[in-house]
Order: sequence, then C-alpha cells, then structure tokens
Amino acid sequence: RGVAGRRVVIEERLKGEEISVLAVCCGTTAVLIGVARDHKRLLDWDLGPNTGGMGAFSPVLGFGPDEEERVMSRIIVPTLEAMKAEGRAFSGVLYAGLMLTAEGPAVLEYNVRFGDPETQVILPRLQGDLLPFLLASASGDERKLGELGARATLKEETAVCVVMAKEGYPDNYEKGAPIFGLDAAESTHGVLVFHAGTKIAPDGRVVTDGGRVLGVVGTGRTMEEARRNAYRGVSQISFEGATYRRDIGLRLP
Repeated sequence: RGVAGRRVVIEERLKGEEISVLAVCCGTTAVLIGVARDHKRLLDWDLGPNTGGMGAFSPVLGFGPDEEERVMSRIIVPTLEAMKAEGRAFSGVLYAGLMLTAEGPAVLEYNVRFGDPETQVILPRLQGDLLPFLLASASGDERKLGELGARATLKEETAVCVVMAKEGYPDNYEKGAPIFGLDAAESTHGVLVFHAGTKIAPDGRVVTDGGRVLGVVGTGRTMEEARRNAYRGVSQISFEGATYRRDIGLRLP
C-alpha cells in the first residue's frame, strides 16, 4: 500500500540454532566476554509467543575456543574495522546475535548493549571484574583493553538463568504483587537472583513492577547441577501469578 508497497524485500531463510556473543570493544580491539543461548518463547518446548527472553545458559555445547576465535576474527573484528574505516569507530559493548548454520555462523542482528538474560549467565563465569574492561573501552584505551583481553578467562562452570515472569506477560499483566522468599533464595549456595521488573513499595516490601520480574541463576560444574540450583532458587520464591519455563537448559527436540 502506498510508496512502501512498490518495493519487495527478499530475505534468505537461515536454519540452525541461535547464540548470543558479547564483546567489549574499542576501535578495532574486541575482548570476548562470553557466549550464551537464550530461550525466547514463553512456554516450555519453545511454544507460545516470543518474549524478551525466558531464560538462558552458558557455555553453549559444541561452541568452544576454536569456534569463538573464528567468530571474533571473521565477524566481530571485521565489523569494527569497517566501522573505523567509515569514520564511525566503535567503543562499548557489542552484542551479536548469530545463527549457527550448516555453512557456518551468520549474523542475525547487532545490539550495542548487554543481552538480557544472556548477561546474567555470562558474568558469573567471568574470572575477575568486568569494570576494568568497561573503563578501558569508555576511555578509548585500546592498548589497555587488549592487555586485559589477553588475561581474560572464564570459569570452568555452567550457569543457567530462569526468568520468573508475571502471568499475562508479554501482553497485559498486573503490578504490585508482593514477592516472598528472596532472602532464602539469595542465601542458597550456587544461586544468584537478579531483579528486573521489581520495585520497593512504600511499606518496604519488594513487589512486582514488570512482566519479567526476576532472573534466577544457578551455577555448577555441570549443566545438571546448574539447572538444579537455578530451579531450587525458583522454588523458594513466590508471588501471585508467577510463571516460568521448566525446560531451560534442556536440549529441545
């Protein structure tokens, strides 16, 4: 209809599994922070509508150091080099959404921010502090970022994030439900709780204030242990209309 109807856009259909790659960048230098896979559909077994993300896990099985180096050298760094050549040198966090196809990784999208909930499973695996990487990037110190990157390592463990959402998300949902059990979950070994759609009510209680309310992360030496810890944390938290997927981290059919 109208002028827009005079043009047809043809897109190549890509088949494969999606991953998210996060890197801190400065000029043509990029430091890989981590790789994760998220679960976008609302319901178990990838059913229901798309959401901002109902869970994630890291690392990604079958995507090891060789694949990471290939993505950095063939996708991330060439992107930075092209931006610099165009007079748009980039500093900051680059989040690449990739599809792992039979022909190799293909770029679906770029974002200049951290991924949510991917970051919740990447940062717990990072050895040391993220702040020096961000400071080097923000100050334009490409040499410093490269030095930090040469020493950057990830823990040999798995992290799983389960998003607890409010019933009705991603459409209409109510706010203001009190959240119980946060202290118990946060004090459990191998469990981290990240707040999203929450706020402190006038009476001092933590209440829901969004569709995706909490990200409950479990860490462990294996996927099984990380999943067990994540869902142990979820089981300790309650609020009216709480909903979450029960298959985060499982290989889907």
